[in-house]
Amino acid sequence: MAQFPHDQIKPFSETGGKKEQVSEMFNRIAGRYDFMNRFLSAGTDVGWRIKAISLFKADKPQHLLDVATGTADMAIRAAKMLQPKKITGIDISEGMLAVGRKKVIAEGLATEIELLEGDSEALPFADATFDGVMVAFGVRNFEHLDQGLREIHRVLKPGAQLVVLEFSKPRIPLVQPLYNLYMNSVAPFFAQLFTKNKKAYQYLNESSKAFPDREHFVSILNEAGFRQTTFKPLNFGICCMYSGRK
Repeated sequence: MAQFPHDQIKPFSETGGKKEQVSEMFNRIAGRYDFMNRFLSAGTDVGWRIKAISLFKADKPQHLLDVATGTADMAIRAAKMLQPKKITGIDISEGMLAVGRKKVIAEGLATEIELLEGDSEALPFADATFDGVMVAFGVRNFEHLDQGLREIHRVLKPGAQLVVLEFSKPRIPLVQPLYNLYMNSVAPFFAQLFTKNKKAYQYLNESSKAFPDREHFVSILNEAGFRQTTFKPLNFGICCMYSGRK
């Protein structure tokens, strides 16, 4: 199984499994996660999600899988934009899912969206189950990126699309130092202020720096069996949107 540098980056310590540490980290910050997303991105992440979900419009998927669904932001927005029959969300953090279930009920989408606790690297679904799969800021948290992508490929129907949003490293010279300052100092400071959990946003910074972004991630998608793979940098390359088909 292929290994990548970010696979080894963990929120708390070198010892212990990454999955367990990531689950514990998100359980700790679940109650403030949505607020911190909006605050630290100045709402930009909402636009990123809308662009990613829009890639599915031509496909008209009826059953979508949202991997690393967290608090169900993508699932809820996809339900409103695409109106599929069903969206299944899966995540390893029960704390995040508890927040997501409350949001789903509040939005009146309990019959359309189902949230399950589970491992993205061992998806509990049959082959060729889904018309589309989306992952927003979650592949970076996989303990074994290659295995997670192969599992997603397995549960997709032939011709169906995977869409991924993930942080990337800006390549514009003037943007790079500002981005580094923000990720190294500003984001952890506000995380400590609002969530009392600075480590979570230090982990975000470290894992984002180590993640194989852009052309490298596209090549990994190809190795996992995807075709028609593309990527598009968003907001000066702070984030990238990837797509590929089975």
